[in-house]
Amino acid sequence: MEQREPATPTAGEASPELSGQARNGSAKPAGPKGQPEKGGVLQFIREAVELVVVTLVLLIVIRWAIAEARYIPSSSMEPTLQINDRLLVEKWSGHLGKPIKRGDILVFYPPPIEMGGKDLSNDPLTVLGRLTGLPFLPNEPAFIKRVIGLPGDHLRIQRGLGVFINGELLDESNYTKERPNYDLTVLGEIGGRSSTGAGIRPYPDSKDPIIVPAGHLFMMGDNRNNSEDSHVWGFLDQKRVIGRACLLFWRWMELPPYPRFLDEGN
Repeated sequence: MEQREPATPTAGEASPELSGQARNGSAKPAGPKGQPEKGGVLQFIREAVELVVVTLVLLIVIRWAIAEARYIPSSSMEPTLQINDRLLVEKWSGHLGKPIKRGDILVFYPPPIEMGGKDLSNDPLTVLGRLTGLPFLPNEPAFIKRVIGLPGDHLRIQRGLGVFINGELLDESNYTKERPNYDLTVLGEIGGRSSTGAGIRPYPDSKDPIIVPAGHLFMMGDNRNNSEDSHVWGFLDQKRVIGRACLLFWRWMELPPYPRFLDEGN
């Protein structure tokens, strides 16, 4: 029996497979060798943009609703918190309406008078930095202090003794570094040097007693004589509170000295 070889398409004819692809509209011309197709590049860009957007949204939600990390840049809260300590600042209790208590350690944006009259900025990059905390974006300074006076409290500070709340001496032996070396009895005595180096007096010449107004707090650092707090810039509006310090998760520990007797034996 004579065997015939399968017919091959002549020039100008397409194989059945190719003809089927062409009819279905599924044939795609191959790009130049070694170069990605244009559709692949666009898909990669789209997926990268989606990943960035989703990451930013999750970061903003977590930072606004749950918690954020902060570090301690100064000695104003010693001995409780030390320079370069890392801590977690929780937000959920504020959203759930948990009342602020005396002794709480809060992170907050300082009053404008402390920052030379400059308040929080509303330009897009700064707002994005405030929402995300990303280090390559502009970030505004935040303070960390302890709640000493609550709304309605009558507060007085006596040099070498301590803080009086509603006529009673506050027991702060568990957290303060030393007793205050200043007196504070009326509003007009509140004042000092701000973080910008300028002298400030928020209530000049006032002889009124120091009574914390509604919606405000009196904040002080545990390192009483080395802290720019409410005894310098006055009351803190509770709307400026960022959150409560809840967990110290990193602290640099000094290595113990190398025992000399180990060297003596060599």
